[in-house]
Amino acid sequence: MRFRQAVVAGMLLAIAAPAAVSAQQRPFVTEDPESVGGGVLLIETGFDYVLNQEFPASGLTGNLIRGPQIGISIGLSDIAELQIDGLSFNRLGLTDRTPAPLSEFLDFEGNATSSISDIVIGTKVRLIDEGDRAPSFGLHLATKLPNASNEDGLGLDTIDFYASVLAGKTMDTVRVVASGGIGILSDPTSGNRQNDVLTYGVSIARAMTYSTEVVAEVAGRLNTRQGTPPPGTEDSSVARLGARATWGTMRLDGALVVGLKPHDPDIGVTAGFTWAFRAFSLP
Repeated sequence: MRFRQAVVAGMLLAIAAPAAVSAQQRPFVTEDPESVGGGVLLIETGFDYVLNQEFPASGLTGNLIRGPQIGISIGLSDIAELQIDGLSFNRLGLTDRTPAPLSEFLDFEGNATSSISDIVIGTKVRLIDEGDRAPSFGLHLATKLPNASNEDGLGLDTIDFYASVLAGKTMDTVRVVASGGIGILSDPTSGNRQNDVLTYGVSIARAMTYSTEVVAEVAGRLNTRQGTPPPGTEDSSVARLGARATWGTMRLDGALVVGLKPHDPDIGVTAGFTWAFRAFSLP
């Protein structure tokens, strides 16, 4: 835990110097209130590799590879976009296996399991433009679909809903984005129960040159239920420290990933590629 705290402290100290900041997402998960722009299609792809990721509902722990992760954002107007995220393949190399609420449903052999990811479909709308002193504000709504299988131990077979208020402000060469909202998470062990959690995220991007940025983020959720929460809805918080390099409409990114809660991964890496281009004209 001391190591994790030291990494997070280093993230906050690492942000300093000049450049160009945009609203493109990776490697962040905190949504920026700015949209990609009307008629613009943004495609993200990448991979994650994290150590000792726990799945409390199935009792599995291991080293997880996600990829290729694909996300698509479609600019419906200058203030709104449609998002499709989570198009990915996951593979977990097992390091531990313990009894858990959904252990009886597991159906695989060997010391590894794999599954597709849960797809998340969302929309984002900028409500208030950014001013000289005031931040911009937006609203993000998203639904997670139950594509990942609980027989493979990597999914919950539940539908979740998220709603967040977004804020963003650019100050000289620094862009700060914050989000806060709720998540309505289904209980995978009981069809008539849910867990309402608080979601949050804070990200900072500071330009080092015209085309490069140093980035840092802490994002997660807080359980609000008294007692033991439904499996798979526990507290979660993940920090990221990385960099981005942009060439025209293309961007490369990479980041160190550190889990801050007991069920989060110890440490890992993420890397990806983003391409944004004008795909159609608005009427």
